[in-house]
Parts: sequence; C-alpha cells; structure tokens
Amino acid sequence: MKRAIIFGVSGQDGAFLAQLLLGKNYRVIGVSRTMRTDSFHNLELLNIRNKIELVSSSIHDFRSVFTIMNRYKPDEVYNLAGQSSVARSFDEPFETFESISVANLNLLEVIRILKLPVRLYNAGSGDCFGNMDGQTACEETPFRPQSPYGVAKSAAYFQVANYRKAYDIFACTGILFNHESYLRPEEFVTQKIVKAACLIAKGQADELLLGNISIERDWGWAPEYVTAMWMMLQTKKADDYIIATGITLSLKEFIAVVFDYLDLNWKKYVKTDDQFLRPTDIQTIRANPGKAEKKLNWKARYNGYDVARMMVDAELKYQKK
Repeated sequence: MKRAIIFGVSGQDGAFLAQLLLGKNYRVIGVSRTMRTDSFHNLELLNIRNKIELVSSSIHDFRSVFTIMNRYKPDEVYNLAGQSSVARSFDEPFETFESISVANLNLLEVIRILKLPVRLYNAGSGDCFGNMDGQTACEETPFRPQSPYGVAKSAAYFQVANYRKAYDIFACTGILFNHESYLRPEEFVTQKIVKAACLIAKGQADELLLGNISIERDWGWAPEYVTAMWMMLQTKKADDYIIATGITLSLKEFIAVVFDYLDLNWKKYVKTDDQFLRPTDIQTIRANPGKAEKKLNWKARYNGYDVARMMVDAELKYQKK
C-alpha cells in the first residue's frame, strides 16, 4: 500500500485528491494546521473524513514538516497548502508568500536532508504568467505575475526546478489554471455567482455585486485536475505541466450560463461595484495543455460552460439537504 501525504487536505483540491487516492488503495495522511478549528466540511461532504489519517502540523514550520516526513516516510507528497485567493493576496502579501513559497521550500529541504525517495507534487498556478496580451501560454512562456499570489507561486515553481536539477529530487509543478467545483468557498467568484443566482431563483436575494466581469479565464472541473496531479507523479521523469481545458470564456459568459440555466436574465440582477476591483488584474488567460495530453494522456472532459451548469446542479442539490 502506497503512502501519500497531502498538505492542505481540507481544501477543494486536497479533498478531491484524497478521494482519488483512497480509490487507488493509498494510505492517505492529511495534514492541517487548524485541526482544532477546521470543520473538514469538504471531507465530510465526500464521506471520506474517517478514511484519512488526519495530522495537525504547520507547513510553515520546518521542524514540524521534518517530523511528519520522517515519521511517515511517504511515497508521494502533495503540497496543496497555502493561501489560495488572488484577491486576498493583495491584503495579505506576507502570509501569502510564506504559506506558498516558504512552505514549499521547507518540504524541498526536508526531502533533501532526509534523502527520502519521495515524489513531490507542487501546486502551481496559471497566474504566474500574468497578462500575455491575448497570447496562449505553454510551459515555455515566461512568467510575469501581477499579484502577490502569482509572485509566490512563481517562486515556488523555480524552487522545484532548482532542487530537481541540483539534488535529483523527483519534484513536479502542475501549472493549474482556474478549476472549480461545489467545494469552492464563496470567496471565489464562480461560487459567489452560483450561490447568489440560486438564491435569486428562489426569491431569497435580488442582486449580485461583482467587480470586473469582462475578464477572461480558462475554467475547468477540479475533480479532473487532481487526476492530472497524480499522473505527474507516476511518470519516469519529473517534469512540469500546464493543466487547463484550452477553452477561454469571459466572466460575463460564465454569469450568463449560470443565470440562463436557472431561467433568469442576468442583466436584471448583476451590478458592478468598484470595491471588488483588484489593484492589478489579468484581463485574458489562454492556456495550451497540449504537453499534458501528449505525455500524460490527460485531457479535460469539461470546459467552463459545463462547469457553470454542474456547479448550479450541485448547489441546488446541497441546498435541499
């Protein structure tokens, strides 16, 4: 039985990944730094909380990471921890950098010092690329991050590349573009839209306030993306991959799909508010996931239009419970 440690197990990706690994007969150790206060809602929703060994630890703390890695000596480690909101990163740049970049360095250093034959997955982000003036990003595209979150993810990416080359550590970064699901918290705009639209449809709300709705993103379905994470660690040679659908749509289009699915005219309810504008923002994101399709045999089945409808279906389902 393979052993896998998931840092950030209580988040969207951590929960779906834990479910995937359990289905593959892994022994899953889930790490959370807020064991006493975390409700583990996502794990409960997937009915897997009692199937995971939950451990309290802070990935920010080197000694804590060292202790856990030395105790369990895992075959695979997935670093999905860290502050994950781009908007929030402007308000909390220090916490964002520490929770993403410094935490990732802790893992790499522990693996180097203990000389563990472990395979490491690092959660990268399409936000590393920044604005590309409509061009499509591939793995060779230079990074030009435009948020503290993007800067932190870029630093972690280069740390992985450096340790892989310098110390022959099997470490990969998945450069994941936007991926959503019903496990997303409401601070993410897709979930905010879906929850508000469902409330409006039930007569329990009458408006939705948003920032810039002209931005364009490549939105995918999170359960598919965690499969790509696992596949990266099954290859013979460690490498980095863009994970995306290859299909870009605007936030306005996403809104329209959600409201149309509920037989609503979004223009009657959606209003823009400057308080939701970011200091800097990426206007258009386009991604080429061709390398993952060619080398991993991974390709997204669902695009942003599908995601919008599936999130509505899930919201209506769980609202009834």
